[in-house]
Amino acid sequence: MMLVLSRVAESLYWMTRYLERAENTARLINATTQVLLDLPRGASFGWDVLLKVAGLDRLFEDEYSEQDEANIMRFLVTDERNPSSIVSCICVARENCRTLREAVPSLAWERINSLYLFVNSRAAQAGERTRRYGILEEIIERLQAVIGLLGDCMSHDVAYQFIKLGRYIERADMTTRIVDIHAAVLVPRQQVPEDPTIGLLWMGVLKSLNAYQSYRRHVSVHVRTADVVNYLLKDPHFPRTVQHCLDEIEACLAALPHNMAPLKLLRIAQRRLDAMPIEILAPALRHEYLDAVQSDLAAIHAEIAAEYFQLYEQPDAPQAAATA
Repeated sequence: MMLVLSRVAESLYWMTRYLERAENTARLINATTQVLLDLPRGASFGWDVLLKVAGLDRLFEDEYSEQDEANIMRFLVTDERNPSSIVSCICVARENCRTLREAVPSLAWERINSLYLFVNSRAAQAGERTRRYGILEEIIERLQAVIGLLGDCMSHDVAYQFIKLGRYIERADMTTRIVDIHAAVLVPRQQVPEDPTIGLLWMGVLKSLNAYQSYRRHVSVHVRTADVVNYLLKDPHFPRTVQHCLDEIEACLAALPHNMAPLKLLRIAQRRLDAMPIEILAPALRHEYLDAVQSDLAAIHAEIAAEYFQLYEQPDAPQAAATA
């Protein structure tokens, strides 16, 4: 079996985590922009929700004094002081790819470098609502082209498993955050089960994950809170649900050696998700469950890092620099 240096594995893992984070951020901004345009007069849905989704509200408060649309867009799209902004994520992914030129297809490097040049020249224009959607959609399409290229042009060996691990851990985490924050915002405003405002906001949740059409096909043409939450968390077939991501993480770990510790933590996350009684959960309890799932994902990441990425930091283990 091909040997993969710990440093290479870590760079591949973080390259795709940052690419996935940039794509999810762009999707979330576009979906929220559309929802705000469709809300009826008097409905309350602030831009600060985007900060809470990404877990960046405290960092934003350290850098900005006012939570208005312009500042939040700048912070999420172009601000390099924010390590999770779209520009920062693509910059870090590019640097990781640059150091891996021998491990990834040369065309992938060209695509990522082209994306980097594009966001540096055009991303600032996303602050304008009239240009935002088109620019962010272009970024999403370029990001998907990179991921598709990696899947089609790389051998699906050990190195590729780390690419998939980074993508699906990041995707699962972002899905729980989107469902969690929107649930906290939506439910207290719900007056009746068919409240059109609630439907619009949950529709925005589905569209932010590109899941609206699939939901209508496989669940219902009606957008209801419990149905949406259940679909986005537990459907095993749609590629952006938490369940599907956990299944993909399991498949990646199964292809790697020394996988018992991370697999054990993965089983905990899967059992917690399976046991979540979505139909009867109040918003506060749902928030606690999803916080626990996010903690499970963080623990899986930490165990993966300890098992595969930190080996080269052990000077007394000369053979530990490679994982097979």
